[in-house]
Amino acid sequence: MNKQRVEQLVREILTEIGEDPNREGLVKTPARVAEAMSFLTKGYNENPEKIINGAIFTSEVNNMIIVRDIEVYSLCEHHLMPFYGKCHVGYVAKDKVLGVSKIARIVELYARRLQIQERLTVQIAEEIRKAVDAEGVGVVMECRHLCMAMRGVEKQNSLMTTSSVLGSFRKNLATREEFLNLLNRPH
Repeated sequence: MNKQRVEQLVREILTEIGEDPNREGLVKTPARVAEAMSFLTKGYNENPEKIINGAIFTSEVNNMIIVRDIEVYSLCEHHLMPFYGKCHVGYVAKDKVLGVSKIARIVELYARRLQIQERLTVQIAEEIRKAVDAEGVGVVMECRHLCMAMRGVEKQNSLMTTSSVLGSFRKNLATREEFLNLLNRPH
């Protein structure tokens, strides 16, 4: 990302909305916005294989593995406004498991791109399945969208839930129900 160009564009936006980019409180805003956008979209410059970094381990058990309540922060591609919430990931291993922190890092990688929640959910599921050749994968995401809360219909308490189920989570009702029941258990 060309941060200098982003700074210039932010100055132009400030002028277009009737502000003075040279006003004391706004002088450093273009640089801050450029830095923030670089961080919030860093997923474009990250590679899943490098994020996983070999943290795939042989496993002799064929059980369901679930990581709940992974915090998610992303930007809606339609309005460049944040959406945020929780992501729950489960998979049934064949003979390989993924280091637990790598699951959260995969969520982060795809969340740090301009997104829609529906696609983000699918990308996470597909990456987990690919990484360990999982028998099945389930991802459920629950997010609040500021593009809906702060503008438009202004519904502050709405929560969007999306899911993606692959492999045995799609084909086997018992596997899918086990995953969903475990997600609904109290912490």
